[in-house]
Amino acid sequence: MVSKQMVAAAVATAIAVVLLPALASATDHVVGDAHGWTLGFDYAAWAESKQFTVGDTLVFKYSTSSHDVAEVSGADFKACNKASAASVWSSGADVVTLDKPGRRWFVCAVGEHCRLGMKLNVTVLPGTPAPAPAPALAPAPAPSSYPHSRRFLSEW
Repeated sequence: MVSKQMVAAAVATAIAVVLLPALASATDHVVGDAHGWTLGFDYAAWAESKQFTVGDTLVFKYSTSSHDVAEVSGADFKACNKASAASVWSSGADVVTLDKPGRRWFVCAVGEHCRLGMKLNVTVLPGTPAPAPAPALAPAPAPSSYPHSRRFLSEW
């Protein structure tokens, strides 16, 4: 016979399996934390202290009168060449979704800001696949479906 504790444990396990993918949700990384996207901050050290995975976002917060964000290639990142930027944002609260694994490079395209250190590169790791759904729990058989249970119980 199935005890109430076993049923409760099975239900709790099923609920945990359903809720785990939601708990492993994406992270919003505010670039530079409280400093934001600005001059005079070490973005290389900031990025090294984080782990970025597919589905995470980078949030660039900055003054629109002073900065912008441009996504460039690795070679253009090294050379601070912003002319061939793949994308340029200028809202002051730009959200960039990290949608695939690999390297991503960002610079401020205003004046000499990139050469002054206003540049960020991140390595995006593959996301963790969601766990496989748990098999459906079969209902416990009724006591009458065990032909020998009555005889066993009566012998006690």
